[in-house]
Amino acid sequence: MLTQTTIETTITDGMNSVERCIKRMFDCFFAFIALLFLSPLMAVIAILIRRQDGGPVFFRQERIGLGGKAFRILKFRTMTPEATEEAIPHLATSEDSRVTPVGHRLRDHHLDELPQLINVLCGDMSLVGPRPERQFYIDQIMERNSDYRYIYRMRPGCTSMATLYNGYTDTMEKMLIRLQMDLDYYRRRSLWLDAKIMFTTTQYLVFGKQF
Repeated sequence: MLTQTTIETTITDGMNSVERCIKRMFDCFFAFIALLFLSPLMAVIAILIRRQDGGPVFFRQERIGLGGKAFRILKFRTMTPEATEEAIPHLATSEDSRVTPVGHRLRDHHLDELPQLINVLCGDMSLVGPRPERQFYIDQIMERNSDYRYIYRMRPGCTSMATLYNGYTDTMEKMLIRLQMDLDYYRRRSLWLDAKIMFTTTQYLVFGKQF
């Protein structure tokens, strides 16, 4: 019978060092192309956010990434200016009154995540990988499943299998499901799997599918 320690040590990366290097090169290339191609759409989104309440266009927040290091994630603001200044983190739900009308539309199609392409170019994130989380919630997840530490071995991503099929993680239960999906990705990840995830994500964005 396997012990818990034995089980934990069997979680290994599906990518070797060469594949990880190629993955990073693809990230930089496609993030740059995507920013050029999507810049008109991002400009329109910025105008809509600004005209709505006069508040800031972007939202910056500390998240934990590769190696457990903190970085500032960049998103289009989807909540009221007051909500972004709250000291204690609160998970946003579909009926959250703090989310603006424009913010609801952006969240439905994950368009608020587009500025994270800049995070990709800066090396904080990858196009595909586990979604980065705040330390406040990581501590709670770790109390329930210490395998979260394996997530630190990957750059967080703009999209993932969990993003496509688990949606926004607005409950701790969803966070734990997302963790299992991210660990499964870590075991199986490859350049081909990344390509399939990016292709599906692009399809959803182009055809306006909510996910």
